[in-house]
Amino acid sequence: MSYDPPPPSYPYRPPESSPSYDTYPWVPQQPPQPPEPAGRRPQRHAALGHHSDLRVLRSAYRWQRRVATLTALGYFVLFLILSAFAPSFMTSTVTDGLPTGLLLALVQVPVTWLAIVLYEQTARRRVDPIADRIRKQAELDAKREATR
Repeated sequence: MSYDPPPPSYPYRPPESSPSYDTYPWVPQQPPQPPEPAGRRPQRHAALGHHSDLRVLRSAYRWQRRVATLTALGYFVLFLILSAFAPSFMTSTVTDGLPTGLLLALVQVPVTWLAIVLYEQTARRRVDPIADRIRKQAELDAKREATR
């Protein structure tokens, strides 16, 4: 008694298949992409992902975050250090019964507002102009590509 394998449940695919076997029948075939024209001009500007303005924008945004964070956290850390290592200073009174520690704690709210104001000012002065320039350049590049 010899063993014959069952016939395959899929159609036979010849070794050098035709394009009709490359995809499933229910997936539409994509037409081949036309080759780029030979007389195409090279781009005048680098692609947006490789643009040096993006590095400048990242560094400006990084500087902006550092200024705001160090303003708020720096004051809070100073308050904690004074609370831990200078208790006599923190318990001394400024005016009638108002300890220095409480006054410094209350000043934390305006310092946080100052950090927010610094964040907004550095955004307007340093980050937003760079971002606007990159946005305008991207729009110009998109219009140039659309006309080609």
